[in-house]
Amino acid sequence: MADRMIRSMTAFASGERSTEWGTLSCELRAVNHRFLELGTRMPEELRGLEPALRERVSAAVSRGKVELGLRLRSGEGGGELQLNRALLAQLQGLAQDLRPGFPELRASLTELLQFPGVMQSRGVDPAALQAEVLALLETVLQDFVAAREREGAKLVAAILERVDGIAAIAAEVRTLMPQIGEGQRAKLQARIADLPHPVDPGRMEQELVLWLQKLDVDEELDRLDSHVVEIRRVLAQREPVGRRLDFLLQEFNREANTLGSKSVDRRSSQAAIELKVLIDQIREQVQNIE
Repeated sequence: MADRMIRSMTAFASGERSTEWGTLSCELRAVNHRFLELGTRMPEELRGLEPALRERVSAAVSRGKVELGLRLRSGEGGGELQLNRALLAQLQGLAQDLRPGFPELRASLTELLQFPGVMQSRGVDPAALQAEVLALLETVLQDFVAAREREGAKLVAAILERVDGIAAIAAEVRTLMPQIGEGQRAKLQARIADLPHPVDPGRMEQELVLWLQKLDVDEELDRLDSHVVEIRRVLAQREPVGRRLDFLLQEFNREANTLGSKSVDRRSSQAAIELKVLIDQIREQVQNIE
């Protein structure tokens, strides 16, 4: 697992393998799914291998709706016939015994070969066939996982780009908050000054502090910064991380919503909207991650 990378759940891979019974073909395709759901399509002569195939796929894949397809196409060697010489010798001895009583008895070569059991198809060795199927599946699985990892690398790059955007917005809002706070203070002081009756300065300052505390978003920004650090850490892990990312996005969304609800300035309101856009874009990408 040391070289494992973040993987997409969407992928496709296929391959073929020539055997003495014909050509084996294997196909793996997958789409997004909350858990691992494995479906199989295979001929009856391969159905006995299904438990071993499921075990192998499950060891390599943890999430996704995966479909495994297998086919065995008979080739020139796959339907090769063999002569049952023992039965043919018995028929020859029987013909010699019957010839005195049936001098006109004749049988053509075609009729003789058509006699039940004279010609036999070569049987399939189940153990050898299983080895061939598992060898093919191993090759296809490697291609399948490689395709998932290539797509996963693209998803990680797209997510990190948006995470950088979230970090930049949080930093910008942090620099704006002192200006926004001073602006709110000035507005409140102007309104109080317009009141027909004088207001106790101490009481005014106390109310002003309480009002500004309600607008304070330092905790939300701190948590956003913490989530940014965590999502970068998770994306660097070499194990399935899709569910962990789902949870983190809920936390991101909670902070963005709170930031928007506390906003009294156009700039911070716009920042909250941009955060939610980036979070939604990340969520779309995360839906594809194993």
